[in-house]
Amino acid sequence: MAAILFFMLAGITLVVTLWNFSKKPTIRRDDRRSEYLQTAVDKLRGNGKFHEHKGRRLFRSSHERRRDYYREEYLKSDAWSRKRYVVLRRDNWRCVYCGERATQVHHKKYARKNIGKEPIEWLVSICKPCHDSIHHK
Repeated sequence: MAAILFFMLAGITLVVTLWNFSKKPTIRRDDRRSEYLQTAVDKLRGNGKFHEHKGRRLFRSSHERRRDYYREEYLKSDAWSRKRYVVLRRDNWRCVYCGERATQVHHKKYARKNIGKEPIEWLVSICKPCHDSIHHK
């Protein structure tokens, strides 16, 4: 008798659990709209298109994607570290503008399409004050 009662209780619990999992959560109308916009943003993000919605940018331009890749990934990579070391060693760890000790590497030009493929001739060793003055003109 106890075994039958146990199996009936287990079966009811299983049915209730499956019933609860099968129901979709209710979404308010405004939540559905924001979910739709987020899905649209996720689908189209990164394809170079630009769109404004109520004054907000929803998509990044190709320039912004390249810039973000350059800052967030390439400058932290081992390839950049090796290239940076080669340039500093080539210039004898001296700033090419003032002759002080160089701590940074400056791009005279950027590779537009192939980030990381810039030739070493486009790079120069530079001290922080000179680098700041170049970028904040």
